[in-house]
Amino acid sequence: MECDFGWVACLVMSDIETLLDFPCAFPIKAMGRNSGSFESLVSDIVFRHAKPFAGGQVKTRESGSGTYLSVTVTISAESRQQLDLIYEDLTTCEQVLMAL
Repeated sequence: MECDFGWVACLVMSDIETLLDFPCAFPIKAMGRNSGSFESLVSDIVFRHAKPFAGGQVKTRESGSGTYLSVTVTISAESRQQLDLIYEDLTTCEQVLMAL
């Protein structure tokens, strides 16, 4: 397997297929500076590829200083490829500092 994220990330990414039974609820978390539009930016990116999980919601949490914001969006994940596309879009967005 070819991977640009290091051997630990590759190991985790390769195991995702065996650990998840698609479709399933899957939380996606992104962190960035606490601007007025960060929550909607992350939601727009994620919902470009997926439907919200029934009963799921978008949750936010500010850092202790209020400088950063984490946004967690729970989706109905359909496949590994779908998750890869979401993470690719999140990590290429300049406002997103980290995606989990």
